[in-house]
Amino acid sequence: MEINFENIKVIGFDADDTLWVNETYFREAEEQFTSLLEQYETKNKIDQELFRMEIKNLELYGYGIKGFMLSMIEAALELSNGEVSQKTISEILEIGKEMISRPVEILDGVVEVLESLEGNYRLIVLTKGDLLDQERKLARSNLSRYFHHVEVLSDKKEKNYQDLLNHLEIGVDEFLMIGNSLKSDVLPIVNIGAKAVHVPFHTTWQHEEVEEPREKTGYITVQKLTDVLQYL
Repeated sequence: MEINFENIKVIGFDADDTLWVNETYFREAEEQFTSLLEQYETKNKIDQELFRMEIKNLELYGYGIKGFMLSMIEAALELSNGEVSQKTISEILEIGKEMISRPVEILDGVVEVLESLEGNYRLIVLTKGDLLDQERKLARSNLSRYFHHVEVLSDKKEKNYQDLLNHLEIGVDEFLMIGNSLKSDVLPIVNIGAKAVHVPFHTTWQHEEVEEPREKTGYITVQKLTDVLQYL
């Protein structure tokens, strides 16, 4: 289905795994966590318990590294029946601190795309996660100058997007969202009548995995971010 982008005035960019690398670091942290707990359970069981804990805690902690750290600690206590050592807890905290302090790795094509689009469109960042961490990453990325507005949402569902567009006085027919997650960046957007571009990342958190609709409506999928320039 061909999509007309002529009316687009505002473009929203997801941040994690769209502008910069993120999920890769979580996968590496999970491997470290598994190694710390291998005396108590199998790798598969540890992975399952950590994911279960993350999902259980989403309503309490939201998305981001700090919530991930707390879920790792809670999962370690569960898996070890409360016998995990203070040293291991300290090592888990260190895993999280290392994630927070990592340099921001900008994805290929991001600067080229932003430089091409600025001036012709109003560009904004729409991401979810921990506010402090996302502000820190944006500052380290040196991408702030391209964006008119930055919004860190508690979640990315239809109501979150609609409320924000209303607040910023952006019509759904004028808005385009670009992101790597079908579940968070694409489907909620097309469900409220706006348009989206899906730019898949090579790894996706299990919680973000959804089946692609049989019929695409309101969005296109490109293989790399620079491909969006042929449509805008």
